[in-house]
Amino acid sequence: MTNTRIAAVDVGNDALKANFGKMENELYIPNVVAQDMEDRPVIGIEELNDKEVLDNIHIRVHSPALEENNVVYRVGNLATKTTNSTELDPGSSKSEEDQTLIMLFASLALDAVESEAFKAAKNDTIDANYILGTGLPLREVKEGKDVGYRSQLLGSVHQVEFLVTPKHQGKKVNIKFDEVKVYPEGFAAYVNLIMDNELKVINKELINKQILIQDIGGLSTDIAVIRNRNVDDDKAQGFNLGVSESLEQIREEIRSKHGVELDSRRDVVDIITRKNDRHHIMVKGSRTNVHDITDHILLELAKKEYRFLRNVWSKNSQSEICYFVGGGSAVLKDYIKALNNKLDGFNIEFFEDESESIWMMANAYYKLITDFVNKSAKNVKKEEETTAKTK
Repeated sequence: MTNTRIAAVDVGNDALKANFGKMENELYIPNVVAQDMEDRPVIGIEELNDKEVLDNIHIRVHSPALEENNVVYRVGNLATKTTNSTELDPGSSKSEEDQTLIMLFASLALDAVESEAFKAAKNDTIDANYILGTGLPLREVKEGKDVGYRSQLLGSVHQVEFLVTPKHQGKKVNIKFDEVKVYPEGFAAYVNLIMDNELKVINKELINKQILIQDIGGLSTDIAVIRNRNVDDDKAQGFNLGVSESLEQIREEIRSKHGVELDSRRDVVDIITRKNDRHHIMVKGSRTNVHDITDHILLELAKKEYRFLRNVWSKNSQSEICYFVGGGSAVLKDYIKALNNKLDGFNIEFFEDESESIWMMANAYYKLITDFVNKSAKNVKKEEETTAKTK
């Protein structure tokens, strides 16, 4: 019997969040990649293994699913330090980007080398089988792109080779999927609201309500309409607007006004959401307030997001509550709340724990894929019992 491990991976536009096994391992990696040379120079190469793995992910990725195959990449924090790093562009489809797959494969390979689920062969190669739960924006699922995305992953071996990476240099991971489930992100958020990690129903009062879930991501916004415990496909809407464009605008205005070059959108998110010194940067060693820049840009985005809510709610007037989820919601929470208090006064809810909102999709995929695995195991057991009785 092949050893298979559960993986629940949310390749968010801002960062990848993933849960593995029985949730004993989780990963958070900024969604930034940069093509690189195989033998990247490292100051203090002798101390490489003392450095943080997540700050030094340097890999070669080989997969028939990639348009650019067998290429070397810096991933995550390491990629933000280069001039050629790439983040997903507004208007792009998550399911059709090499970057989505590179991030996915990198996370699985890191789990494979760091967990005890798989044993390495003598040549430092690990064969790792996964049952994957992941998701795509509602818009892409409605367009049928989940089918192509799933088929790219199944039936092939995807290899990640660690190059100049602490503790794992020279290791290769052959990734194979025994099953892949691609869920609509809005439905996943609903599942997370009504089920705990043990798959027991919580928030029973939500089960039979008609609710809205507005998921604000980096590149898109999805508003799911949940009725009778399912997403209403006809009513659900996806919009090609997220926070990425506004983050880039803030980044550019800071560079133009203060001469400070921020490495990535992740730095802008940190400036906006951190607990201490929020809306401040260092300029020539002096703590400088940039609230004038962040405020007017985020307010304009919040107004657009609020119009989306107003439009969808007007067409689904019997909705009882709207939950805001996703990394974009954490960024825009205060602005949307202020607009709602001033204007319509809809019954809306945010998650005060920002990490809960940011991790909601990865946690939901974990619950959904675990439920799938449990049900599959029960079905196999029933079939075995039926076969035994007929003998």
